[in-house]
Amino acid sequence: MSEADAPDGFVRTAQDGAVLTVTLDRPEQLNAQTPATWSALAAVGAALDDSVRVVVLRGEGRSFSAGLDRSMFSPEPGTAGGLGDLGRRPSGEAEEQIREYQAGFRWLRKPGIVSIAAVQGHAIGAGCQLALACDLRVLAEDAQLRLPEPTLGLVPDLTGTSTLVELVGYSRAMEICLTGRPVSAAEALAMGLANAVVPREQLDDAVAQLTAALLAPPAGASRATAALVRSAVRNDPETQDAAERSAQVLRLQELAGRR
Repeated sequence: MSEADAPDGFVRTAQDGAVLTVTLDRPEQLNAQTPATWSALAAVGAALDDSVRVVVLRGEGRSFSAGLDRSMFSPEPGTAGGLGDLGRRPSGEAEEQIREYQAGFRWLRKPGIVSIAAVQGHAIGAGCQLALACDLRVLAEDAQLRLPEPTLGLVPDLTGTSTLVELVGYSRAMEICLTGRPVSAAEALAMGLANAVVPREQLDDAVAQLTAALLAPPAGASRATAALVRSAVRNDPETQDAAERSAQVLRLQELAGRR
C-alpha cells in the first residue's frame, strides 16, 4: 500500500492495488472545505494511476464534511477565493475560478473508475455535493445530507444539481435544494440517494464489501459497462442502443483475441 499527503494536509491518499482511498483529513474542523481542498482533490484526479479501478472517498473523524470553511464566508477583501473575493471579481474571472473548483469534484466520475462516498455524520453543502459527485454512496445511520446554499443567498455550484436530479427526480431535487432541509440516511436510502445504510461501526466493512464486488468482474468489461450506464442518463434510446452495440463488439473482439 502506498500513501501520500497533500501539501496543505487537508487531503491524504492511500492506494492498495486497484483501490485508491482519498480521505478529507481535517477532523477538528469537521473536514470543512477550502479552495486548497478542491485544488488537492483536483490534483488527485489529475494524477490518477491507470491501475486504479475504485476510488473510495471518506472523511476523517465524526463527519464526512460540514461544508465550506467559515473563512470562505468573509465579506472582507483579502480572503483569497472567499465568497466576498469572488463577488468583487469580473464575472468571467469569477466563473473561471469556480470552474477550477468544480474540477475537484467532477473527476470522481471520470472514465475507468467507479467512486464510492463513505459518509458518516454531516455532509452539508460542499460536503453533500462531494458525496453526490461519486457514483455510489454508502451512509452510516447517523449521516445527514443537506444543501443549504439557497437559504444563504447562494446556489449549489460544485456539480451537485445534475447528479441530484438524476438520482431523485426533478420535483424532489427542487424541494431539497430550495428548502435546504436535512435528509436523513433512512430517507436518502428510500429516495435513491444512498446505495446502502449501515451502523456507523460497520461503514468501513460495508464499503470494503462493495469495493470487492465492484472489482470482481474483468476490468475491461467493468469499465465499458460503467461508461454505458453513465451515458444512458443523457442519451436518447437510439443513441444508447448504438453505444451498447459498439461496446459489445469491442468486448467480443477482445475475448476472441482480435484486440
